[in-house]
Amino acid sequence: MSDSIPANYQPTPDLLAGRRILITGAGDGLGRAAALGCAAHGATVILLGRTVRKLEAVYDAIEAGGAPQPAIYPMHLVGAGWKDYADLAETVAREMGGLDGLLHCAVHFKAFSPMADIEPKDWVEGLQVNLTAAYALTRNLLPLLQASSDASVVFLSDRHGREPHAYDGVYGIAKAAVEQMMRSWAAELSDRSTLRINSFDPGPMRSGVRLRGYPGERAETVPLPDSVVPSLLWLLGPDSRGVNGRAL
Repeated sequence: MSDSIPANYQPTPDLLAGRRILITGAGDGLGRAAALGCAAHGATVILLGRTVRKLEAVYDAIEAGGAPQPAIYPMHLVGAGWKDYADLAETVAREMGGLDGLLHCAVHFKAFSPMADIEPKDWVEGLQVNLTAAYALTRNLLPLLQASSDASVVFLSDRHGREPHAYDGVYGIAKAAVEQMMRSWAAELSDRSTLRINSFDPGPMRSGVRLRGYPGERAETVPLPDSVVPSLLWLLGPDSRGVNGRAL
């Protein structure tokens, strides 16, 4: 076991065989790439996102590849309430019989802006998707994760959440809070060797979110989301056992 993601990590074909993993933001960007990667390595993936058409496209791609049949759970995190998260947990328990992994890829970002210019609606929605939803999902799914013999929770992070910059706005604040939440939760659960909680900064990736923040950037100069999927597979799989409370 390594306490950091190995360079040039090569997952075995059956790395996630028998594991049930829920991925938020699974219809696009890194969430889509991670869902395809997890399924290709044997996981039964629960695709959570707001756009059914995109989730269905990922579903079809997974089935076409001969991977375990995934599941779709549409949810618009901006408007989700506490009962919605409880209903999700009940559905996962009933339909999947448990959960072995939770990957938070959903993100809400409009633009970098001065703190004084943040609109109230953007403030509320940014905290709701980037922070509150991540907490509520983890909180409600925690009993299922703790019941697993080997479970992993991964919060997607960003350099804007690990070091403050001008114009980070509500996005940077939410991501910084996620880092603190991850560390607090990991410390509370440190005596439970079957569950680990970490954060992961994938670095710049070619995505719609990246384009909104850096509209003048040449897309071909930024790596595709697929390039960081092996790191996520390491975090979600058995090779990361014992790694807990790390900002990777």
